[in-house]
Amino acid sequence: MKLKLGLKNKMQLYLISLSVVIYAIALGYISINAKKTTYKDSVELVNTNAEKFAFKMQSDLNEYMAVVRTLANAFKVYKDMPREEWDPLFIEMYDKIYRDNPIFYKLWDSWELSKIDENWDRPTGRIANVFSRINGRVVQKQDIRSLDGDNPTYANIKIQAKEMMLPIYFDVFTDEGETSKLMTSLVTPIMVNNEYHGMVGIDIILARFQKMVEEISLSKFEGNYAFLITEEGKYAGHPETHLLNQIAEYKIKSGKDFNIINAIKDGESFNLEVLDDLGKTHYIAFSPINIGRTSTPWFLGISVPINSIMAQADRNFMISLIVGIIGILIISLAIYIVTKNISDPIQNITDFLKELAKGKTDQQLDLNIKSGDEIEEMTYALKTSVEGLNKKTDFANRIESGDLDHEFELLSDDDMLGKALVEMRDSLKKARVDEENRKIEDEKRRWSNEGLAKFADILRQNNDNLDELSYQIIKNLIHYLEANQGGLFLINDEDKNNIFLDLVAAFAFDRKKHLEKRIEMGDGVVGAVALEKLTSYIEDLPEDYITITSGLGDSNPRSLVVVPLKMEEKVYGVIEIASFNKFEEYQIEFIEKVAENIAATLSSVKINIQTNELLEKFQQQSEEMAAQEEEMRQNMEELQATQEEAGRKNAEMESFFHALEESSCIIEYSPEGFITKVNDNYLNLLNLRRDEVLGAHHSDKMEFTSKQKAEYDKFWNDLSSGKTRKEKATYSIDGKKTEFIEVYTPVLDENKSIIRILKISNSLKEFNE
Repeated sequence: MKLKLGLKNKMQLYLISLSVVIYAIALGYISINAKKTTYKDSVELVNTNAEKFAFKMQSDLNEYMAVVRTLANAFKVYKDMPREEWDPLFIEMYDKIYRDNPIFYKLWDSWELSKIDENWDRPTGRIANVFSRINGRVVQKQDIRSLDGDNPTYANIKIQAKEMMLPIYFDVFTDEGETSKLMTSLVTPIMVNNEYHGMVGIDIILARFQKMVEEISLSKFEGNYAFLITEEGKYAGHPETHLLNQIAEYKIKSGKDFNIINAIKDGESFNLEVLDDLGKTHYIAFSPINIGRTSTPWFLGISVPINSIMAQADRNFMISLIVGIIGILIISLAIYIVTKNISDPIQNITDFLKELAKGKTDQQLDLNIKSGDEIEEMTYALKTSVEGLNKKTDFANRIESGDLDHEFELLSDDDMLGKALVEMRDSLKKARVDEENRKIEDEKRRWSNEGLAKFADILRQNNDNLDELSYQIIKNLIHYLEANQGGLFLINDEDKNNIFLDLVAAFAFDRKKHLEKRIEMGDGVVGAVALEKLTSYIEDLPEDYITITSGLGDSNPRSLVVVPLKMEEKVYGVIEIASFNKFEEYQIEFIEKVAENIAATLSSVKINIQTNELLEKFQQQSEEMAAQEEEMRQNMEELQATQEEAGRKNAEMESFFHALEESSCIIEYSPEGFITKVNDNYLNLLNLRRDEVLGAHHSDKMEFTSKQKAEYDKFWNDLSSGKTRKEKATYSIDGKKTEFIEVYTPVLDENKSIIRILKISNSLKEFNE
């Protein structure tokens, strides 16, 4: 059985249910996000504290390392003084620093004997100074070690020769009866010219850092603790002291394998969620402690139980849940009261609308609601709507009766029904006007189409007689347009340097006028239209306009239209038509279309005329070309004979140059005397390379007396003036002097300017042999 509910019940049911669902979703979302935010903030707090305490420990350790580094750098000066001076000086420095730093368990050094004793001839052996405290008294001890070889620990430090923090260890019992303590050592090498000479180190008891670890506590989280891990993954500080110097092992909550040493080697902060022996989850934040210039960082870890982190989030969630339930109850009560105040007046309005739905538009809404809210406004709006509906009914009846001029006042700018009725009336009025206009446009299209067909006939029938065609065009166009006079002008371009317009046909007052008239391009309306290729329409012409600027007679029309005969942007002529009446736009468009057809026909006629002229010219040119071909044939035979002779001479010249290359030494000089080219005979004879010769000057390696210098200058001036010189020269080849006959010949260009000097030389020895 379907449950039928009233508006009030539905509003209460739906609104309360929807409010509860939305409120619950919002509350859940906010609470869950708040829980996540609390967890995130808590984790960030743990990470921040881990970084803060790690930085404090790092500062202390770096301070100790700085002391060691300063001593190592200061001791490098030992090379500048005798040992008997620097040894007591360093001991005194050690004593002061050791006394000023009670945190140092021991202060010690080690000097390689091979570096400080020039007479030492063994590969190992070192002097060690140790400062320590026994029963509150500072004791200094010096001895010689490693005579039989370095121990592994020292050898490793010596090989690496860099700042180091040694692995933690429990010191051994000594003869003085000192107790065992967890310690580490900070070491810095003494390097002179990148060679290892020794090292300085301090031993630090880690009790101070154990105390710092034990003092770290985050009051906000119950069950938290801190610990210190070395680069070997061993605990250097832990609340449970039995774990000191033991490898740290963790059981990861995710079940994945985890190697603490690999994570430490990266030297970056990291965190884990691990399980303890009781199966409880802990969040651990690890923060690195970078010590000096070492590559072995330690890590500070802070462990917090996950339950402790989530405790605050759980409390906030419960508070939010209780507040949410109370809020839902308050909202439900408010919804009930509001829906009751809304639904009761709506029920009364609903009863009225039921009657209105039956078509009773003349009824009156008798409601007296003074709620001062939207329901009161809705009642008033409904009354206004009913009154407006009655007015619209009356307006619709008047439209139906054909009264399209009846005025109707809209209720407002948003009265869509009223606007629809007004638009319907306006549409009916517009349809009546459009029907009348459509008939006029149809008549215009019919007139234009019939005219185009008529002129297509005229153009087709008279396309072989240009004069008759022109007259028929202008005559029929004047009659069809009911105009008064007109003229047809064609472009005369026989002389490309003197193009003008010819009046080939004119018609006026129903008779043909034989006029000889010429109009220049750009002159008057006709010339301007021909030049600009655009239609020109003029109304209200002055009394003497046509006589001055038109191509027609002396009549005085009221309007003038001038249209170019144009096809594909080429103008073949112009039509000018004058009338006592104004030309309508559709008539001008008709003239332009006819003008396009006329231009196409004129183009064909001109092409035919030009084709005939070309045929005549072609026949004449064919005869001329036959005569030219005979003459050309004779010229070709003469040219071929000339080329053969030139080929023979070229072959002889190439043979001459080849013989010269093979028999002589040839060198080319620039007009300034620099060698630009040399043949292989010259290079082979003097045993030279081409790169040694090219670019050298003619006078290189020559020594002149004053007289010789004057003769040399005259020799080169003769060449520069175009004279040929013959010279005898002597060269030393393999220790033997050889005489040469040399001929220097200037080479000229087409302007008689010297472009190079050619030297051809031959050994006299070759001629004597």
